[in-house]
Amino acid sequence: MKEQFIEKVIHSYNPKGPFIQLGSGILNGEIVTDAKVNLALKMMNRHGLIAGATGTGKTRTLQLMAEQLSDAGVPVFMLDVKGDLSGLAEPGNSNEALIERGLAVGIPFVPSSFPLEIFSLSGQLGASMRVTVEDFGPVLLSRILDLNDTQSGVLSAIFKYADDNQLPIVDFADLKKLLSYLSEGPGAEEIKADYGKISTASASTILRKIVAIEQQGLAHIFGEKEFDIQDLFGKVDGKGVISLLNISDIQDQPLLFSTFLLSLLAQLFKKMPEVGDLDKPKLVFFFDEAHLLFNGASKTFLTQIEQIVRLIRSKGIGVFFCTQAAADIPESVLGQLGNRIQHALRAFTPNDAENLRKTVKTYPTSDFYEIDKVLTSLGTGQALVTVLNDKGIPTEVVATHLVPARAVMGPCQPNQYQQLLNSSSYQDKYQERIERRTASEILEERMAQHDQEEAREQEAKEAEKASKSSTSSRSTRQTPFEAAKNQASRTLAREGAKLLGKIATGILNSIFKKR
Repeated sequence: MKEQFIEKVIHSYNPKGPFIQLGSGILNGEIVTDAKVNLALKMMNRHGLIAGATGTGKTRTLQLMAEQLSDAGVPVFMLDVKGDLSGLAEPGNSNEALIERGLAVGIPFVPSSFPLEIFSLSGQLGASMRVTVEDFGPVLLSRILDLNDTQSGVLSAIFKYADDNQLPIVDFADLKKLLSYLSEGPGAEEIKADYGKISTASASTILRKIVAIEQQGLAHIFGEKEFDIQDLFGKVDGKGVISLLNISDIQDQPLLFSTFLLSLLAQLFKKMPEVGDLDKPKLVFFFDEAHLLFNGASKTFLTQIEQIVRLIRSKGIGVFFCTQAAADIPESVLGQLGNRIQHALRAFTPNDAENLRKTVKTYPTSDFYEIDKVLTSLGTGQALVTVLNDKGIPTEVVATHLVPARAVMGPCQPNQYQQLLNSSSYQDKYQERIERRTASEILEERMAQHDQEEAREQEAKEAEKASKSSTSSRSTRQTPFEAAKNQASRTLAREGAKLLGKIATGILNSIFKKR
């Protein structure tokens, strides 16, 4: 059975082109050194999943893959959640366990360091990573602002108006000014005809949520100088540069950093040229804590993720999601992941048992394993592996003893970390914010011009009113002669009336006396 096992593993995992070695197969508790489990580089743009319970070695699997990719000249981008991946810049410390693991998988352990660049969303732990609000887009922004469908629709209309009217939305100041201008300002009527009216209630809600992000001190990730995605493709002495995004200081903002990662993928998808299938990927993107991306995601948001994952492989970019359970990933995304490294699962609760049952169903049957038993008995640094071979065919499912990482498995020394930051050209490149004429300034000018026009119109109305009042006053004013004439006429009229009254009385009296 051992010979049959080796034969099947070699047949499944023997690519013709360049590859990385994940480890060697395990059969009946024995590490079978000759049963080497390899992953063809040309298949890494078919994406993948690295899953397993906490403490089973997922982070070290990310590290060993990143190390071998770097050796192959493939740049890597990784999220450093706990700040413990910076050790990639220092050679590991040899010990008996690492030497033994290296011999078990047929790769003698040789400590090594790798070219590293460190970035940070806060700008405190590495070179600043920023993105403009317009490049972030209304769908992703709605996600971090936690907007409902109506409010998301309003935000999309605002972005469309800004795009149609050449109003660059670079930061939150621009977006807030647009909200004010289009909901209560001069633009309210302008947007109503072509884009629909923006209610004061919706605008106020969006504004409050923007202010909440600002109060958390996180608004600075929006602005310029914007991160250039070409900086992810560096090489040093033929090795691919490993770029880390250290978010250990903003771990309590999962929506923000997970959505920011997706925005990077969106920029890669948007700006990178089509290259088709290559012998090795141009970049491999490791998306750690992937479950945070999908929790409570709207249908529109999920649709955008699915589109990016489905189409970005043609740009020569591979994406590996890292999470605790395959169930954390929506089926529509999971179905597009060709490579799978599953660490041990635990079944302590009914929910755990249900996840285990679902995971087992996703694996093909094996002549060598009972999948449910293997998944709960794997040790640290072991995983159940199935990938695509160089012909795109799923490989035999193999319990694998993984290759040891060769760099420090943890954070590097503080002085080494600071040296990395000081020597990085990106520290100076992205340190200072750039301020240019954007939507905020343009709308300020428009509103000032509008106020001036209103003031001129008001002055004109007041002048016209004063002119009419003056004309009316002149038309009723009399000269002294006219006044005397009018007074004489009135006196004559009164005296004439009296005389006529007396004459009439005398006539009547005369008539009655005769009778």
